[in-house]
Amino acid sequence: MKARDLQQQRGVAVVTAMLLTTLAITIVASLFWQQQVQVRSIENQRLQLQKQWVLRGALDWARLILREDGKYSAIDDLKEPWAVPLSETRLDRYVESAALRDEATTAVLSGSIQDAQARLNLSALASHGNVDAVEVTAFEKLLGFLRQDPGLARATAQAIAQSQRHADAGSGSPRMIGFVQVEDLLAVPGFTPAVVSGIRHDVIFLPRSTPVNVNTASPEVLAARLPQLSLADANNLVTYRRSVSFRDLSEISARLPGQPDLDPALLSVATSYFLVNGRVAIRQAGLQVQGLVERSGAVTHLLWMNQT
Repeated sequence: MKARDLQQQRGVAVVTAMLLTTLAITIVASLFWQQQVQVRSIENQRLQLQKQWVLRGALDWARLILREDGKYSAIDDLKEPWAVPLSETRLDRYVESAALRDEATTAVLSGSIQDAQARLNLSALASHGNVDAVEVTAFEKLLGFLRQDPGLARATAQAIAQSQRHADAGSGSPRMIGFVQVEDLLAVPGFTPAVVSGIRHDVIFLPRSTPVNVNTASPEVLAARLPQLSLADANNLVTYRRSVSFRDLSEISARLPGQPDLDPALLSVATSYFLVNGRVAIRQAGLQVQGLVERSGAVTHLLWMNQT
């Protein structure tokens, strides 16, 4: 009897020891797993910060290029240094950083600067809550050239006018709110992601009314901007400027049928607003940034920045 009890006690002890061992292994494994999760989270945060700082540096570099261009050039065209895109560049060629040493072979930066005034400025569709019929007609023409519904132009103008009236009622300021980036058009009935994608390279929202830069705009934007200009005439202008940039409005007029007087509020040869685009990839994780930069002489200001 005592031998049987002793054997049972030994069996219970063995089972208990196995349970305790299993429990200990489970606890240790859980602790290791939590530690791995924390380490991975910290590493991801570090990589995210690295990408953000690299892109911020690229943005500052782009602003420097624009400032230098503003010092020595009275016009803006596609032959200037700012218009040359930055192709994919490995950061280890230029950055000596312990933080990037391990992933330097996969750290790549690319980017570009685009003339924001090469696009039709939709901010001018309404002013102080009132729709501008001339601007609506221009947007209708552009939508037609881009094979989109021209009726969206008036709907957009009415939505912008309404947002301006709300801003005036709330703050007494005529400053436009609600429409800052092209994606904001999705709030207007009739716009879809496909429509926005089809027009995003030809329209923009800027803080004030701006002329279109003839040296950088597409034929569609030029033909939409000037009522008397056909798409064929606009294509002729674009073909001509590939060899010779326009230096003033008189040179532009000389290339148009009838040599009309051109309104400097509608057309120009210089630009004050630029879009800066950048993309950085570290360990196959990418981050993109786009910023709107305003340049006044040799001074630049970042108006907004969007990261995706």
